[in-house]
Amino acid sequence: MTAETVFQGVSGHEVRSAGTEDNARIKVNAGHIGWADLIFAMEKKHLRRLQSKFSHELAGKQVVCLHIPDEFEYMNEDLIGLLQSSVSPYVELDIE
Repeated sequence: MTAETVFQGVSGHEVRSAGTEDNARIKVNAGHIGWADLIFAMEKKHLRRLQSKFSHELAGKQVVCLHIPDEFEYMNEDLIGLLQSSVSPYVELDIE
């Protein structure tokens, strides 16, 4: 959710967050995968879940694992910094 808040509208990007856990508030579905041009996963376990459940939908999609532990509180400053540095090689970010 932090990533969606931080990156929504930055450089014209549309951003959605969804989880892979059964108890996620918004759980990722095939519609999310179809909508996305680029998909980021926080951890390898999230990437594996996506690949396992949505292998067909992910065909031809760029999926990147950020290797950021999914243990931070919403809008944590350290998390924001990690997200910005990890995402910037893939997406132009004009963050003010």
